[in-house]
Amino acid sequence: MAGAIPTVTLDQEINPWEAQSARFEFAARKLNLEAGLWKMLSTPTREVIVHFPVTMDSGQIDMFTGFRVQHSIARGPCKGGIRYSPEVTLDEVRALASWMTWKCAVVNIPFGGAKGGVICDPKKMSQGELERMTRRYTSEIIDFIGPEKDVPAPDMNTNEQTMAWIMDTYSMHMGHTVTSVVTGKPLNIGGSRGRVEATGRGVRVVCDESLRYLNMPIDGCRVVIQGFGNVGSNAARLMMEHGYKIVGVSELEGGLANPNGIDIHQLIEFKQRNGTIQGFRGAEATPSEELMVSECEILIPAATENMITSRNAGEIKARIVVEGANGPTTAVADEILAEKRIFIVPDILANAGGVTASYFEWVQDRQGYFWKEAIVNEQLETILRDSFDDVVRYAEAHNVNNRIAAYMLAIDRVAFTIKQRGIYA
Repeated sequence: MAGAIPTVTLDQEINPWEAQSARFEFAARKLNLEAGLWKMLSTPTREVIVHFPVTMDSGQIDMFTGFRVQHSIARGPCKGGIRYSPEVTLDEVRALASWMTWKCAVVNIPFGGAKGGVICDPKKMSQGELERMTRRYTSEIIDFIGPEKDVPAPDMNTNEQTMAWIMDTYSMHMGHTVTSVVTGKPLNIGGSRGRVEATGRGVRVVCDESLRYLNMPIDGCRVVIQGFGNVGSNAARLMMEHGYKIVGVSELEGGLANPNGIDIHQLIEFKQRNGTIQGFRGAEATPSEELMVSECEILIPAATENMITSRNAGEIKARIVVEGANGPTTAVADEILAEKRIFIVPDILANAGGVTASYFEWVQDRQGYFWKEAIVNEQLETILRDSFDDVVRYAEAHNVNNRIAAYMLAIDRVAFTIKQRGIYA
């Protein structure tokens, strides 16, 4: 697909909505998507912006801005996380909502895509302030969420406690407990076993499948993981236990390298005690930028968007890139990686383990019957393996790379459903 993505400025390159649109448009063109469906699928169904007050611990009132974007409801209720960050923008939330639509379609679960966010700095807020902000944000978007409408989940800087607050606020408004309004909840109030590790487990599964597809062994396979939050740490642990050699781990403040492999169990314990990976004695301190372009078989960007851009893509030495994060590679960088013949497992497949397990949680809540963890993991691995095979077969059949194949497969499934349902007018 060389030359498919037009030349853009760096600001355009790292705008997540522009990146999503570039991939969508190229895939839609390859599919010869009808003009009407193209218009429908390139535009979110609903964008909600709310401005709301929160009483801070000091007694003063601060105003916050929140978003909830619903991209598609064609295949079922919307599904997508809520993130808290000072950098949250409407374009970012739009892009993430769209990616969720394609992600759910790639793994063939009955959801559409949504995403939410609040502009705030959670590191500077107390637990009480976070709770009051979460509950007020929930009340502002309450008409637009629900088990049959839109089901939020944790994302950057949110967790199972955040989901418990949202579930409780929604339930108080409804007058009865509604566990299925969110996923990623604590176990004792309707959460699912296996949900916390699900995204990392999915990353491990698609790494296994990539090696199988490329006839490469797991034994001695060197892995560098950028980002050591929920996704990165669980992927690292599960992969080490599966025989991979984790030779590099990085976070925003710096990284660690050990050519003989890092003991991930010890590193997780160290981070839990100290709140950082810096100072860990089982590896050598190494700048994160160096780790991104170091020698390895698999590179896993598992933090935030735009980690692989035109500035560093040409230096990447990994044979395989598995995207644990959403949107870590820009459209321009895709071109460079394609020329280097690097095998990409795109985000809408690689990190779909989280939404797949969220689907299981939603099903369990609605049934009132909860599964053993072994069943959750088994079903998750089956879906990810089947989806990997679907994407690589699509790539071979249409002579495109894996990312465009994943988009084409997803767009095709959503468009087919829309045509079956028809247009209500």
